[in-house]
Amino acid sequence: MQRHLFTPILALTLGLVFLAGQALAFDVVQGKCLENNKDQKTVKIEEYDTNFSSADPYGKATGIQAIYDVSQAKVGITPEPGDILRIAFTTAGEKKMAAKVMNVSKQDLRKK
Repeated sequence: MQRHLFTPILALTLGLVFLAGQALAFDVVQGKCLENNKDQKTVKIEEYDTNFSSADPYGKATGIQAIYDVSQAKVGITPEPGDILRIAFTTAGEKKMAAKVMNVSKQDLRKK
């Protein structure tokens, strides 16, 4: 009898763990910093695609500009216009809330 209940309970537990992991996942974007507004605590970037090449190691510019709220984000090296940023974020309605901001052009791990 106990073996009969083990499989459904295991499947339910694994399903709940999977769903919890999905709920905690962030979206990630990479692009060139256009503006870092310290008063409003926002960063404006031009998004890049994922077509990496030797000519475009960070991807190609898509022309899409987006603003991210960094008021509660962990920010590495302070972004400046022209820097390449990678931002992990969540969306709350129309607002994009950054959780982490990495200045890729100044902390590029590929150079180490």
